Amino acid sequence: MSERTLHEIIDQRKEKIKNLRADGVNPYPHNFDRSHKITEALEQFDALLGKRETSMAGRLMSQRVMGKASFANIMDGSGRIQLYLSREDIGETKYSMFKTLDIGDFIGVKGELMSTRTGEKTLKVFELTLLSKNIRPLPNVKEKDGHHFDGFEDKEQRYRKRYLDLIVNPDVKETFVKRAKIYKSIRSFFDESGYLEVETPILQPLYGGASARPFKTHHNALDMQLFLRIADELYLKRLIIGGFEKVFEFSRNFRNEGMDRSHNPEFTAIEWYEAYVDYFYLMDQVEALFKHLARDLDQSIFEYDNHKIDLTQPFKKATMSSLVQKHAGIDLSSADAGDLLKVCREHKIEAPGNSNYGQLLDALFDALVQPHLIEPTFVTEYPKAISPLAKNKRDSDGTFVERFELFIAGNEFANAFTELNDPIDQRERLEAQSALRAAGDEEAQSLDEDFLQAMEYGMPPTGGVGLGLDRLVMMLTGNRSIRDVLLFPQMRPESKG
Repeated sequence: MSERTLHEIIDQRKEKIKNLRADGVNPYPHNFDRSHKITEALEQFDALLGKRETSMAGRLMSQRVMGKASFANIMDGSGRIQLYLSREDIGETKYSMFKTLDIGDFIGVKGELMSTRTGEKTLKVFELTLLSKNIRPLPNVKEKDGHHFDGFEDKEQRYRKRYLDLIVNPDVKETFVKRAKIYKSIRSFFDESGYLEVETPILQPLYGGASARPFKTHHNALDMQLFLRIADELYLKRLIIGGFEKVFEFSRNFRNEGMDRSHNPEFTAIEWYEAYVDYFYLMDQVEALFKHLARDLDQSIFEYDNHKIDLTQPFKKATMSSLVQKHAGIDLSSADAGDLLKVCREHKIEAPGNSNYGQLLDALFDALVQPHLIEPTFVTEYPKAISPLAKNKRDSDGTFVERFELFIAGNEFANAFTELNDPIDQRERLEAQSALRAAGDEEAQSLDEDFLQAMEYGMPPTGGVGLGLDRLVMMLTGNRSIRDVLLFPQMRPESKG
């Protein structure tokens, strides 16, 4: 639609509003008493037949004006229903008003349910009330074989104007209904397991708990720099120190990094921590959570990224080193950082020459192994150099830690540690991270003195998990882009050209 045509339509509808007001009709009344949502009325159809007091409200989605009688469809938050309106039933004045209505207007109707000759459940309207006059035209809504789908041709505009996408595309709305069900299921899992749901600060004087570049802001009254949370780990551990033995949080996190189909600068995660457990316990728990979700959603096999994922089967386990050795074709028993750097360069994997053994192993894993991890797989025993908050692998030389990540269809979903609770070791590791930051690594973690002091009061053995909820929703809804599961994803500024 051209800008000229759009402006003409807007002007015409504004003129309709003037005329309605001149006729004594309020185009924006304060409320409407409805007896039923549309889906409720349809479910109670037999019981409501013949009752003239059934009232519903919704957005006008289609009109078929045929002289003295017309058909229309309205949609509310629960569903759609056909309306039958006649001049005889609602009167000349209201019928004339109906004929001037536009697709997208909100109306309230009262009448009785009936079946048409084709068997379609329909409301025969006796009273009609305009509830909200729209000014801008909706995208063209298409219908085929009873399925409604949108008229957006530009996918990007669907993200920018999600409110329109939700109006004209019921499948999109269903994604977010399912997202809410997933959250509810996760909450029930932790509630039943005796966890306490908590809230920790989003604005933090220091950022930590992950390796990421933060967003910075300034608090005027305190005249101090603050950071948007990159993870809630360090605050949740403070709560374990304080005596809460099982805590979880749905957290909004912010990372000042690139965007792609699996990354958004603002995202949702769930983190949970439990005293006296280790990462072996957590692997069983994470697997149980996924199976709990499959049961609650009444679905065991999910299609994601062109793969069928069966969450009911036992999850696989493998160490990072064994997987890199298999896919990179290198014997890690005697390899050093120089050997790993050579393999990286052979495979054209970006890796600075000053990278340590752990960083190079991780780079090889990301490039050569991760894409092949289709079935749910716990990857264990990560290098200490890239895991400053995890406990050393027991009975080892300290090269590796007790950490796992869960991969499904080549994507990482969860990250977990047997948490480091030795305050002396923790201080040394965060000091090393601080040195990396001073050398220019913006993703290295901060030295949080308050957190270190908290640890010095004593933290029990603890296990903790972080799970990315947006990616989880992507998998469980079959969407391939994170933008499809965020109501309002971050977008680049629109080009003015």
